Amino acid sequence: MELQNFVINDIKPLSVNDKIGDLKMLFNQLTYSHIPILDNGIYIGCISETDAHCFEGNITISDCKYAIEGFFVRPITNWLDVLEAFAQNDTNIMPVLDANNKYLGYYELNDIIHLFNETPFFAEPGGILIVEKGINDYSFSEISQIVESNDAKLLGAFISKMDGDLVRVTIKIGNASLNEVIQTFRRYSYNIVSGHEDDSYLESLKERSQYLDKYLNM
Repeated sequence: MELQNFVINDIKPLSVNDKIGDLKMLFNQLTYSHIPILDNGIYIGCISETDAHCFEGNITISDCKYAIEGFFVRPITNWLDVLEAFAQNDTNIMPVLDANNKYLGYYELNDIIHLFNETPFFAEPGGILIVEKGINDYSFSEISQIVESNDAKLLGAFISKMDGDLVRVTIKIGNASLNEVIQTFRRYSYNIVSGHEDDSYLESLKERSQYLDKYLNM
Protein backbone atom coordinates (compact mmCIF):
# COMPACT_ATOMS: atom_id res chain seq x y z
CA MET A 1 0.00 0.00 0.00
CA GLU A 2 1.66 3.23 -1.19
CA LEU A 3 1.37 6.10 1.28
CA GLN A 4 3.54 8.74 -0.38
CA ASN A 5 0.57 10.27 -2.18
CA PHE A 6 -1.06 10.96 1.19
CA VAL A 7 1.63 13.33 2.45
CA ILE A 8 -0.01 16.72 2.98
CA ASN A 9 1.28 20.21 3.76
CA ASP A 10 -1.84 22.10 4.77
CA ILE A 11 -0.20 23.25 8.00
CA LYS A 12 3.12 25.09 7.97
CA PRO A 13 5.38 23.96 10.84
CA LEU A 14 6.22 26.58 13.45
CA SER A 15 9.74 27.69 14.33
CA VAL A 16 11.35 27.40 17.77
CA ASN A 17 11.53 31.21 17.62
CA ASP A 18 7.73 31.55 17.44
CA LYS A 19 5.75 32.40 20.54
CA ILE A 20 3.78 29.82 22.50
CA GLY A 21 0.83 32.19 21.98
CA ASP A 22 1.12 31.60 18.22
CA LEU A 23 1.12 27.88 18.86
CA LYS A 24 -2.00 28.11 21.02
CA MET A 25 -3.75 30.20 18.37
CA LEU A 26 -2.94 27.58 15.74
CA PHE A 27 -4.33 24.80 17.92
CA ASN A 28 -7.53 26.81 18.37
CA GLN A 29 -7.97 26.83 14.59
CA LEU A 30 -7.22 23.13 14.06
CA THR A 31 -8.28 19.70 15.22
CA TYR A 32 -4.74 18.30 15.32
CA SER A 33 -3.28 16.96 18.55
CA HIS A 34 0.28 18.09 17.69
CA ILE A 35 2.06 20.74 15.62
CA PRO A 36 5.47 20.13 13.92
CA ILE A 37 8.34 22.37 15.03
CA LEU A 38 11.42 23.38 13.02
CA ASP A 39 14.77 24.75 14.17
CA ASN A 40 16.53 26.62 11.35
CA GLY A 41 14.44 24.67 8.87
CA ILE A 42 15.23 21.28 10.48
CA TYR A 43 12.42 19.22 11.97
CA ILE A 44 13.04 18.59 15.68
CA GLY A 45 9.68 17.19 16.76
CA CYS A 46 6.10 18.07 17.68
CA ILE A 47 4.44 19.81 20.59
CA SER A 48 1.08 18.55 21.79
CA GLU A 49 -1.91 20.79 22.41
CA THR A 50 -2.00 19.61 26.02
CA ASP A 51 1.57 20.71 26.64
CA ALA A 52 1.15 24.00 24.78
CA HIS A 53 -1.62 25.09 27.14
CA CYS A 54 0.68 24.53 30.13
CA PHE A 55 2.98 27.40 29.11
CA GLU A 56 2.65 31.17 29.14
CA GLY A 57 1.86 32.63 25.74
CA ASN A 58 4.63 35.24 25.77
CA ILE A 59 7.57 32.80 25.88
CA THR A 60 9.09 31.21 22.78
CA ILE A 61 8.86 27.55 21.83
CA SER A 62 12.64 27.27 22.34
CA ASP A 63 12.07 28.03 26.04
CA CYS A 64 10.19 24.74 26.40
CA LYS A 65 12.10 22.46 24.05
CA TYR A 66 11.92 19.67 26.63
CA ALA A 67 8.22 19.28 25.76
CA ILE A 68 8.97 18.52 22.10
CA GLU A 69 8.32 14.91 21.05
CA GLY A 70 10.58 13.69 18.25
CA PHE A 71 8.38 11.15 16.46
CA PHE A 72 8.24 10.79 12.66
CA VAL A 73 8.09 8.21 9.87
CA ARG A 74 9.75 7.85 6.45
CA PRO A 75 8.01 7.74 3.05
CA ILE A 76 9.04 4.07 2.81
CA THR A 77 7.59 3.16 6.23
CA ASN A 78 4.88 0.53 5.68
CA TRP A 79 1.32 1.39 6.62
CA LEU A 80 1.16 -0.99 9.61
CA ASP A 81 4.23 0.66 11.15
CA VAL A 82 2.70 4.07 10.42
CA LEU A 83 -0.46 3.04 12.25
CA GLU A 84 1.66 1.78 15.14
CA ALA A 85 3.51 5.12 15.28
CA PHE A 86 0.18 6.97 15.50
CA ALA A 87 -0.95 4.73 18.36
CA GLN A 88 2.31 4.79 20.31
CA ASN A 89 2.49 8.58 20.23
CA ASP A 90 -1.23 9.20 20.80
CA THR A 91 -1.40 11.63 17.88
CA ASN A 92 -3.54 12.29 14.82
CA ILE A 93 -0.70 13.86 12.80
CA MET A 94 2.51 12.08 11.77
CA PRO A 95 5.45 14.06 10.28
CA VAL A 96 7.22 12.46 7.30
CA LEU A 97 10.99 12.93 6.80
CA ASP A 98 13.06 11.83 3.81
CA ALA A 99 16.34 9.88 4.04
CA ASN A 100 18.21 13.17 4.66
CA ASN A 101 15.80 14.11 7.47
CA LYS A 102 14.20 16.83 5.37
CA TYR A 103 10.63 17.57 6.46
CA LEU A 104 8.23 16.58 3.64
CA GLY A 105 4.86 17.07 5.30
CA TYR A 106 2.66 14.82 7.40
CA TYR A 107 0.11 12.04 7.34
CA GLU A 108 -3.30 12.56 8.87
CA LEU A 109 -4.66 9.67 10.94
CA ASN A 110 -8.08 9.68 9.25
CA ASP A 111 -6.45 9.16 5.82
CA ILE A 112 -4.46 6.14 7.03
CA ILE A 113 -7.48 4.59 8.74
CA HIS A 114 -9.50 5.11 5.55
CA LEU A 115 -6.85 3.15 3.63
CA PHE A 116 -6.98 0.42 6.27
CA ASN A 117 -10.76 0.20 5.87
CA GLU A 118 -10.31 -0.35 2.12
CA THR A 119 -8.21 -3.50 2.62
CA PRO A 120 -9.91 -6.85 1.83
CA PHE A 121 -9.98 -7.62 5.56
CA PHE A 122 -12.66 -4.93 5.98
CA ALA A 123 -13.98 -4.32 2.47
CA GLU A 124 -14.67 -7.90 1.30
CA PRO A 125 -17.84 -9.67 2.46
CA GLY A 126 -17.29 -12.45 4.95
CA GLY A 127 -17.50 -13.50 8.56
CA ILE A 128 -15.35 -12.58 11.54
CA LEU A 129 -14.24 -15.41 13.80
CA ILE A 130 -12.24 -15.05 17.02
CA VAL A 131 -10.50 -18.18 18.28
CA GLU A 132 -8.31 -18.87 21.27
CA LYS A 133 -5.64 -21.47 22.01
CA GLY A 134 -2.49 -22.02 24.07
CA ILE A 135 0.44 -19.84 23.05
CA ASN A 136 2.57 -22.92 22.32
CA ASP A 137 -0.19 -24.86 20.58
CA TYR A 138 -1.52 -22.57 17.84
CA SER A 139 0.04 -21.77 14.47
CA PHE A 140 -1.03 -19.59 11.56
CA SER A 141 -0.30 -22.45 9.16
CA GLU A 142 -2.77 -24.61 11.09
CA ILE A 143 -5.35 -21.81 11.15
CA SER A 144 -4.99 -21.39 7.36
CA GLN A 145 -5.32 -25.13 6.86
CA ILE A 146 -8.49 -25.29 8.95
CA VAL A 147 -10.11 -22.44 7.04
CA GLU A 148 -9.09 -23.65 3.58
CA SER A 149 -10.02 -27.28 4.30
CA ASN A 150 -13.62 -26.01 4.41
CA ASP A 151 -13.27 -24.43 0.93
CA ALA A 152 -13.18 -20.99 2.55
CA LYS A 153 -11.00 -18.03 1.74
CA LEU A 154 -8.78 -16.58 4.46
CA LEU A 155 -9.00 -12.78 4.01
CA GLY A 156 -6.81 -11.95 6.99
CA ALA A 157 -5.79 -12.91 10.51
CA PHE A 158 -3.99 -11.19 13.36
CA ILE A 159 -3.26 -11.74 17.04
CA SER A 160 -5.78 -9.54 18.82
CA LYS A 161 -4.92 -10.49 22.41
CA MET A 162 -2.27 -12.29 24.43
CA ASP A 163 -3.22 -13.17 28.00
CA GLY A 164 -0.85 -15.38 29.95
CA ASP A 165 -0.57 -18.69 28.13
CA LEU A 166 -3.47 -17.97 25.75
CA VAL A 167 -3.44 -16.31 22.34
CA ARG A 168 -6.56 -14.87 20.73
CA VAL A 169 -6.63 -14.66 16.92
CA THR A 170 -9.15 -12.63 14.90
CA ILE A 171 -9.86 -14.13 11.47
CA LYS A 172 -11.77 -12.80 8.46
CA ILE A 173 -13.26 -15.62 6.36
CA GLY A 174 -14.98 -15.39 2.98
CA ASN A 175 -16.88 -17.74 0.69
CA ALA A 176 -18.11 -20.13 3.37
CA SER A 177 -20.49 -20.66 6.25
CA LEU A 178 -18.75 -20.01 9.53
CA ASN A 179 -20.53 -22.94 11.17
CA GLU A 180 -18.49 -25.58 9.36
CA VAL A 181 -15.26 -23.69 10.02
CA ILE A 182 -16.16 -23.25 13.70
CA GLN A 183 -16.77 -26.96 14.20
CA THR A 184 -13.41 -27.76 12.56
CA PHE A 185 -11.64 -25.34 14.88
CA ARG A 186 -13.30 -27.11 17.81
CA ARG A 187 -11.99 -30.46 16.60
CA TYR A 188 -8.50 -28.92 16.67
CA SER A 189 -9.09 -27.81 20.30
CA TYR A 190 -9.54 -24.11 19.60
CA ASN A 191 -11.89 -22.21 21.88
CA ILE A 192 -14.43 -20.15 19.93
CA VAL A 193 -14.58 -16.70 21.51
CA SER A 194 -16.89 -15.11 18.95
CA GLY A 195 -18.35 -15.87 15.54
CA HIS A 196 -20.28 -13.19 13.71
CA GLU A 197 -22.73 -15.64 12.22
CA ASP A 198 -25.20 -17.99 13.90
CA ASP A 199 -23.29 -20.84 15.47
CA SER A 200 -25.62 -23.76 14.76
CA TYR A 201 -23.59 -26.04 17.02
CA LEU A 202 -24.27 -23.86 20.07
CA GLU A 203 -27.88 -23.34 19.05
CA SER A 204 -28.29 -27.11 18.81
CA LEU A 205 -26.79 -27.58 22.27
CA LYS A 206 -29.14 -24.95 23.70
CA GLU A 207 -32.15 -26.64 22.13
CA ARG A 208 -31.12 -30.05 23.49
CA SER A 209 -30.48 -28.56 26.93
CA GLN A 210 -33.91 -26.93 26.94
CA TYR A 211 -35.51 -30.20 25.84
CA LEU A 212 -33.66 -32.10 28.60
CA ASP A 213 -34.76 -29.58 31.23
CA LYS A 214 -38.34 -29.90 30.07
CA TYR A 215 -38.09 -33.72 30.14
CA LEU A 216 -36.60 -33.79 33.67
CA ASN A 217 -39.30 -31.44 34.94
CA MET A 218 -42.19 -33.52 33.60
